[in-house]
Amino acid sequence: MLNAVGFCQEWNVDLETAKSKAIAQNKNILLVFSGSDWCSRCIELERKVWQSEEFKAEADKNWILLRADFLQKKGESEPVDINDPKIILTERYNRNGFFPYIVLLDKYGRVIERDGYEQFNTAKEYIEYFKKLGKK
Repeated sequence: MLNAVGFCQEWNVDLETAKSKAIAQNKNILLVFSGSDWCSRCIELERKVWQSEEFKAEADKNWILLRADFLQKKGESEPVDINDPKIILTERYNRNGFFPYIVLLDKYGRVIERDGYEQFNTAKEYIEYFKKLGKK
């Protein structure tokens, strides 16, 4: 049997789970609002940043990842369920419904910084930007 070598990237979908992990590991939470099957910039970030080995390695060291992904299967929006974790995240952190939208939270879920899409060319530039957000 072959062993896979690399970084396993775990995206949480529930804030309480992410906070528990962040407290246990003493890390901030990187929350991403996306529309991974319809938002062109979200798709670009997925390809350029989130799936890069460089980001996976840095994320494993620095952040607990949390995602609210709003899919539109075949152009139709999902029905709204007010108990859905991504709706709860949106109500709390992204009331204007921006996509993509990145919110850096402390381990208790308090906002450190928020920002939208940045036009960087590499995963490394995004990583440095995320680190900089945490130092503001």
